[in-house]
Amino acid sequence: MLQLVTDRFATPDGSSPSCDTSNRKYCGGTWNGIVTKLDYIQNMGFDAVWISPIVANVEGETAYGEAFHGYWTQDINSLNSHFGTADDLKALASALHDRKMYLMVDVVINHMAAATNPPNYGGFSPFNTQSDFHNECFIQATDYDNNQTAVEQCWLGDQNLPLADINTEDDNIVNTYNTWISSLVQNYTVDGVRIDTVKHIRKDFWPGFAKAAGVYTIGEVLDNSTAYVGPYTQVLDAVLDYPNWFTLTSAFSTSSGNISALVATVESSQSAYKNSDFYVGSFLENHDQPRFQSLTQDQALIKNAMTWPFVQDGVPILYYGQEQGYTGGADPANREALWLSGYEEDKPLVTHVKTLNAARKAAASANSNFYSTAVKILSSTPNSMAVSKPPMLALLSNKGSSSSPEWTVASAGFSPNEQLVDVLTCSSVTADSNGGITVQGSGGMPQVLMPISALSKSGTVCPKVATGQASSASTLKTMLPTALALAILVAKIFS
Repeated sequence: MLQLVTDRFATPDGSSPSCDTSNRKYCGGTWNGIVTKLDYIQNMGFDAVWISPIVANVEGETAYGEAFHGYWTQDINSLNSHFGTADDLKALASALHDRKMYLMVDVVINHMAAATNPPNYGGFSPFNTQSDFHNECFIQATDYDNNQTAVEQCWLGDQNLPLADINTEDDNIVNTYNTWISSLVQNYTVDGVRIDTVKHIRKDFWPGFAKAAGVYTIGEVLDNSTAYVGPYTQVLDAVLDYPNWFTLTSAFSTSSGNISALVATVESSQSAYKNSDFYVGSFLENHDQPRFQSLTQDQALIKNAMTWPFVQDGVPILYYGQEQGYTGGADPANREALWLSGYEEDKPLVTHVKTLNAARKAAASANSNFYSTAVKILSSTPNSMAVSKPPMLALLSNKGSSSSPEWTVASAGFSPNEQLVDVLTCSSVTADSNGGITVQGSGGMPQVLMPISALSKSGTVCPKVATGQASSASTLKTMLPTALALAILVAKIFS
């Protein structure tokens, strides 16, 4: 899945206006603009697109700029005219479906945004009286550790731009929301719903909302604890996998990172999440966090980290611009205009993403249980790991571009003497007589090994190797004896 910021992805006429992220103003991206760039998205191998919230937001400039991102809701029954019309949104959904692709829409249920304090409640719709909201009290940092009631019933934002917390304990409000989401999904043929600030609403609100939506629901629960995040997988289809994101970023943003911590989080999440990790959204970047490439410019670390969501369980999500090497730090710097990149398709990271998406599809074709087979960490150290999701074996390292890591996996799950290929370089290697491998890397780069037999039908992943036209690479060796596409997104999520 590709996540994008609607205002920053593509203009409808193909123009490339300047867009200073520090100004926090609308730059001109629209739903029609997205339609013009569906080839770009599909060429990278994505099957689904996650767009910004679609409803009417605060108009004009606030203390924190304009509502170009879509998260400052004021009227859930009207669309954000900056992005287009109802017909434009329907056209986007139709264009995606014509390509057998899917549309996921972002929604904000927890609050309404006010440009003044106290808020002008009459300016909200449909919740337009003060009694529709919890009493004003801003969430304090310490509340997240010991006061879940405050997290759920106090307000986000601040005095300059209060985010008035909606009284989602009120049955009338619950019914209004359930009716609304059902209508939105049907009217715009939406295939999935991403829900903002899920932990700020009581858990028992969500099952009814998810049922009313009738499509895949994935929630944002911003926390590093699988014990805290896990219960939300009981009330929604999935969550964005923030616990693994925290350890992933820490493990690969520096050569002194600790991969062992990531391994521990993976194992913890597999038991804490309903249905293991199969439905969660696995990601390296999003609109709320500094881009990974603002943390490091080491290309080996970047490629290792970018590989993870595609070899881990769940739905791999790429945040637009990551493939173009964007380096924006914290919000608003991480919400750059993609048109300034020229949508180049021959950049190394674009190729990296294309290859990983194609490899996932080939893996799913070779193994009908690929998406529902839990990853296993076959070996790990603080600086390396071997991740198995048959028929795929990913070899990752955080030693950086100056290193030549070596992985020895005694029980790699391959057949004796099976012919393998690293899909990222198309270099071949042979498993030993016990199906194990010993592989040496170059320049600290990741490797993703698959049996050549699993690639023979794909026609897109290392075709010369798959048809026996390439020779083994000198940097790949076998020695020593026994040495998420769209994951469930397609199988359950959008069924």
